[in-house]
Amino acid sequence: MVLKNFEDRLERIVEGVFSRSFKSGLQPVEIGRRLIREMDASRTVDVSGRALAPNRFVIRMSEEDYERFLDVQRSLIAELAATVRGYAAQENLSFLGRVSVELESDPSLRVGLFRLHPSYDERLPEVEPDGWLEGPDGTRHQLKNGVMTIGRISTADIVLNDQNVSRRHAELHPVGDTYQLVDLGSTNGCKVNGQRIERQVLVDGDEITLGPVKLRFRRL
Repeated sequence: MVLKNFEDRLERIVEGVFSRSFKSGLQPVEIGRRLIREMDASRTVDVSGRALAPNRFVIRMSEEDYERFLDVQRSLIAELAATVRGYAAQENLSFLGRVSVELESDPSLRVGLFRLHPSYDERLPEVEPDGWLEGPDGTRHQLKNGVMTIGRISTADIVLNDQNVSRRHAELHPVGDTYQLVDLGSTNGCKVNGQRIERQVLVDGDEITLGPVKLRFRRL
C-alpha cells in the first residue's frame, strides 16, 4: 500500500511538462522500491527492543539522471521521505533521528543505474512539523505538534460542521516532520487523493476527504 501510494503521487509530480524527462533513464519508482527493500534489509533492534530502520538515505546516480531530476528534485525527495515514513509506520519501525533523503551525482555511474547508501544518523535532529489544513474557501486550520482530533463534536481540535462527518472522524499524528492521518472508524471514511485509507503519512498538497468535506494538507 505504501509503495502504491508513492507511485500514484509520483504520477502527479512528473505529469505534463516533466513527463518527457522520465521516459528513459532512471525511473523514480525504482528508487522507491529500493528504499523499502533496504529498510527491510537494514532494520535492527536497539537495547530496549525497539525495531529501528535507517533514517538517512544517500542516492547516487549518473550525471545525466541527476540533471533530469533537477526540476522536480524537491518534490521527489519529499515523496521518497514520505514513503520511508509511511513504511516505517506500517511496520512499527522507529528512527534515531530525522528522515533525510539526498540525491548526488556520480560520474562513475551509467544512465539508469544508481547506488543507495542507507545509514543510522542520530546527528539529524527531529524537526517539529509545521503545517495546516486548508478548506475550499481558503480557511486555514493550523496544526500543532501533538495529536489532533478532527470531527463534528465541538471539543475536536478541528471542528467540521457537516452531518456526514462523524463526531470523532479522524486524528492527525505527528510523524517526524509531517503528519499521519488516522481514520477513527468513521461512518463515511477518509480518503487521501481519492483513495480510501485507514492511516497514511501526508505530503504537501495531499487532498483529504472526510465524508463530503475536502481539505488540502499544506506544510512549510
